[in-house]
Amino acid sequence: MSSTAPRVILDAESVSRTLARIAHEIIERNEELADVALVGIHTRGVPLARRLHALVRERSQADVPIGAVDITFHRDDVAVRAGTAPRRTHPVVHGTELGFPLGGKTVILVDDVLYTGRTIRAAIDALLEYGRPDRVQLAVLVDRGHRELPIRPDYVGKNLPTAHDERVRVELTETDGSDRVLLVTPTREKDDA
Repeated sequence: MSSTAPRVILDAESVSRTLARIAHEIIERNEELADVALVGIHTRGVPLARRLHALVRERSQADVPIGAVDITFHRDDVAVRAGTAPRRTHPVVHGTELGFPLGGKTVILVDDVLYTGRTIRAAIDALLEYGRPDRVQLAVLVDRGHRELPIRPDYVGKNLPTAHDERVRVELTETDGSDRVLLVTPTREKDDA
């Protein structure tokens, strides 16, 4: 099955505007910014968290802590802990960087796309290995639906209803050379009947 040309959902300007809006919502919903920390989920959640950090600092003068969390060994689709081969190819392991205590914090997990909720569950598991924050909130650039777990984002850049076989591809300057969100739809070949 091949795919049609990807459709641009958010261009660079839209991504920038969306992140500015999310940063504003974070400031608005959290009275004590001194108690807030932003934690990006590897891979694309990390640069998004860095951008949100800069926007929050610019708009509020609050320098909230920032970190990164690696979920590789907390995923339920990677069986490396049991000594068996993973169902998918070996994932790339990144480091978790949390240079601040989690106690007393409202940790805002940041990711690019929310789909089934399994990545967020894994991120919460990974986070709790380092401490117990007072609250955990979730900020995502795109929410595409199809949840398998009862997880709901607190901050959403774009709600994008999708079909299961469609793909949402987020490209960021830091990882891909440009900023945009694409929807990739597979083409269905017609039967020769």
